[in-house]
Amino acid sequence: MNISKLMKNPLITGSLLMTAAGVISRIIGFFYRIFLSRTIGAEALGVYQLVNPVMVMCFALTTSSIQTSISKFVGDVTGSCRETLCDEKKARCYLYLGLALSIILSLLVGIVIYRNADWLALNILGEVRCAPLLVLLTYSLLPSSIHACINGYYYGKKHALVPSLCQLIEQVGRVGSVFLIYQVLMAEGKSMTEWHAFAGLVIGECFGLVVSLLAYATKPRIPLRDYLSLKDCLAPMGLALGGMILPLTVNRVLVSLSSSLENLLIPQRLQTFGYSSRDALSIYGILTGMTMSIILFPGVLTNSFSVLLLPAVSEAKAQENNSKIHAVIQKAVVYGLLLGLVFTALFLVGGDWIGVHLFHNALAGSFIKRLSFLCPLMYITSLLNSIMNGLGMAKNVLGINLLACLIRISMIWFLVPVQGIGAYLWGILISQVFAAIACIILLRNQG
Repeated sequence: MNISKLMKNPLITGSLLMTAAGVISRIIGFFYRIFLSRTIGAEALGVYQLVNPVMVMCFALTTSSIQTSISKFVGDVTGSCRETLCDEKKARCYLYLGLALSIILSLLVGIVIYRNADWLALNILGEVRCAPLLVLLTYSLLPSSIHACINGYYYGKKHALVPSLCQLIEQVGRVGSVFLIYQVLMAEGKSMTEWHAFAGLVIGECFGLVVSLLAYATKPRIPLRDYLSLKDCLAPMGLALGGMILPLTVNRVLVSLSSSLENLLIPQRLQTFGYSSRDALSIYGILTGMTMSIILFPGVLTNSFSVLLLPAVSEAKAQENNSKIHAVIQKAVVYGLLLGLVFTALFLVGGDWIGVHLFHNALAGSFIKRLSFLCPLMYITSLLNSIMNGLGMAKNVLGINLLACLIRISMIWFLVPVQGIGAYLWGILISQVFAAIACIILLRNQG
């Protein structure tokens, strides 16, 4: 096998860069979660995690589909024009159109959340302590949308260095700022709260914004007169971009709504089971803030590959190279299965040790062992979802994700009040089994 040839493949080099950045970021995040669990406690961590559904929804509304669309269209024009001036002008037009839309949406969503933070915290999240966090969240939307769009541009160019560096610096900025805040508070004899931890998220987004802007500023300038006219940009290119953004946004908002409902119901139904509000939030914090951070940690090895797998499969489909598509599907299943089995074994053996020695929480260790069987299912599903998107099966992916979420919501609503958190853990496992089998069946039928 020619190693030098492989390293010239942007899919390989991009995946390696993103994986390296992702692994380092996850390691930092891993110890950050341990730090938070010991400084603010499980209950405050639960309050912190309650805002995540709102954050995911904001990202779905303002950024994620726009980033994907920019990546897709920049990749299309780059591949067709071979890095000519025509290519770069069109690529930057797609970036600027997407950027303008994302900024407008971020400002609008931010204003709505800022003005209704108290109402959202009390009536939607069911926890008034989330209100200050929602206010903080609004300050992160604009920097997040800008650097996400710029990252989409670089993904389309198959240049993974800038997004990888952006991810790494963002994580370092987030964790570093919270640690500095903690040191200042300790010197003043004060305790750190979930508000201070969430402030780090906003600071991290600002770090990511600075890195992406500095990277983009180094690109050669194109004189204003050489750009396409506003009419040429808005008419065919704007319509094409909007035609992809709209259905993608609808899909992701639906999935985000389902996922948000799932996360919001957990502490509420745990209270129905008999836990106090404090205990319910603590269990929720242990599950989402500690356990899932461990279970999802190895996913960085497949997530980075999934991001770049989509355009590669899309290109193979355009070339009607079915043998390549079949080979990719087979390798994705084998790779996901083997990697997942390795981490399942590791978590089964070391779950209790992780919970007790790293999080100082035995329940976290129990959850890690029980959810270790998710690993192969999650990795296979992640890779196959990317392949399905590349094959134009976005509606199928949406249907699978919604049905999987419906399984978990049903378990939360009907069984958690009777059997406790164990019913939800079973719901996660059953939904992942369903998602993996459904992906494999649909791809076999597609072939």
